[in-house]
Amino acid sequence: MRITDKKYLKIYKESIGNEILKLIKEFDFSENRGKFEYLTKSSAVYSSNIEGNSIDLNSYMNYEMNKDKFKVGKEIEEIEDLIEAYGFAQENKLNEKNLLNCHKIFSDTLLIRSKRGKYRIEQVGVFGKSGLAYMAVEPEFVEREMDLLFKDVEELISIDIKEIEVFYFASLIHLRFAHIHPFRDGNGRAARLMEKWFITEKLGRNFWKISSEEYYKKNQVRYYETINLGVDFYELDYNKCVGFLEILPNCLK
Repeated sequence: MRITDKKYLKIYKESIGNEILKLIKEFDFSENRGKFEYLTKSSAVYSSNIEGNSIDLNSYMNYEMNKDKFKVGKEIEEIEDLIEAYGFAQENKLNEKNLLNCHKIFSDTLLIRSKRGKYRIEQVGVFGKSGLAYMAVEPEFVEREMDLLFKDVEELISIDIKEIEVFYFASLIHLRFAHIHPFRDGNGRAARLMEKWFITEKLGRNFWKISSEEYYKKNQVRYYETINLGVDFYELDYNKCVGFLEILPNCLK
């Protein structure tokens, strides 16, 4: 699967894509929704929550206002590291080097130093309540798959595409990244960051304000159900991917 593939674009347009221009026009990019810095913190909190972090947005913002009265724990550190990674992304171009640096920043509490900002050299799977849900590509093929992914990302960044296609390709980037699962830990956080990063490269800095991470968290069951397209990397059925692609535009509603 190459993320430049438009195979599913027609059905995507029919299901939700044709609404995207209207949704963008109606989306409130003003500070009525919150200041840029606050929305960045919100994105990091919700993305962390998806991965099991128990600190909700209200608790984190109260910690921010009263740091001297709180004991900083691992979960707070996880969120602050991810906020820093978002900040780095907001000031730098989307490319492989910068994504690896973001991973190095936000994985400080997740991984030992030698694993941060580097692709995994271990076989990894995704486990659910009933056991193994998905087996990722073997470690010896991770660099090859990520090289292909970033070649496609570079191509998409370099060409003119319409807003509908931006959201379509952003979701495909998210999906393919999650399926490659290139890191020992932090893949979900990186996939959601990369998705939004791509959108802002194409449509502008204001799109860091969209609440995709919050929407994914509030619709987490659907998020996980639709990201699951097969039991392993070689049995992925992208003919079923539109269910996942449909989720992102809903965060504009």
